[in-house]
Amino acid sequence: MASVSLKNVEKSYGNIKTINSVNLEVASREFIVLVGPSGCGKSTLLRMIAGLEEVSGGEIKIDNKDVTHMNAGERGVSMVFQSYALYPHMTVRENLAFGLKNIKTPKPEIAARIANASAILQLDNYLERLPQHLSGGQRQRVAIGRSIVSCANVFLFDEPLSNLDAALRIQMRQEIGKLHDNLGKTTIYVTHDQTEAMTLADRIVILNQGRIEQVGTPEEVYNHPANIFVAGFIGAPKINLFAVTYEHSGRVKINGHSFFIPQLANADLAAGTALTLGIRPEHFSLSDSAELCLKVKNELTEMHGDSTVVLLALGNTAPYK
Repeated sequence: MASVSLKNVEKSYGNIKTINSVNLEVASREFIVLVGPSGCGKSTLLRMIAGLEEVSGGEIKIDNKDVTHMNAGERGVSMVFQSYALYPHMTVRENLAFGLKNIKTPKPEIAARIANASAILQLDNYLERLPQHLSGGQRQRVAIGRSIVSCANVFLFDEPLSNLDAALRIQMRQEIGKLHDNLGKTTIYVTHDQTEAMTLADRIVILNQGRIEQVGTPEEVYNHPANIFVAGFIGAPKINLFAVTYEHSGRVKINGHSFFIPQLANADLAAGTALTLGIRPEHFSLSDSAELCLKVKNELTEMHGDSTVVLLALGNTAPYK
């Protein structure tokens, strides 16, 4: 397997900088997920690691080898695209073999690699079919199969499940997780889906405007966000952020309401200090305690089957969930 190292990596298009001094160390066999809002640079960063985008500045190393200006085919990586990128006129077997034939891999080895990949991905019964006769999930398995037969040391995934329906996304997410457990390949995975990030990642990298905001385990970024952006981005429904003013002895005031926050009981803060208080939806509950109580109005109730989301209004502020 291989480690991946990014040091002060930058990408510019003319005067517009889309990736700004990114530093990241990915350990061998680690599963890293890049998340962030649309346009934050996560796919661009992945393509630079793959060698599909030129690097404007900085250094990329794979397995301690500088690949910054190396051709994509020489990097020992394999990329799975959102669009599958299968050849429509080729069978599944031919799609799996195509890259191996181009590098003149011996036929017996090609056959052995295809047999291994098709067994892992349950494609044995589909090897002679054209992509148009496969379901979305099956086409995605073929795309992943090409990475397996390549024997690449690093797998790169660019939003591979975004074209699938909800049920199939769950199934394929689980299959990708099992695949990583079985093969142990170093994996860097781009997604906008927080559930994919939280369930698949050893560590999550949160990007915003071409910069890394935080790197941490799913538990760390959820429970200990580095800043307000991360707190607001991670979690669904989103965290509720309150602009509050510190009073004294752990008490804060919001919209004319004063209440006690146990975590601030020993805080060394001056009266009048402006704070942002974050409370995740699951941390709200009904209470008879005046010390921890906010009076709110129920604006809307949404039944989600296994849970109920309630939209609440506090005075004249925007509703909270």
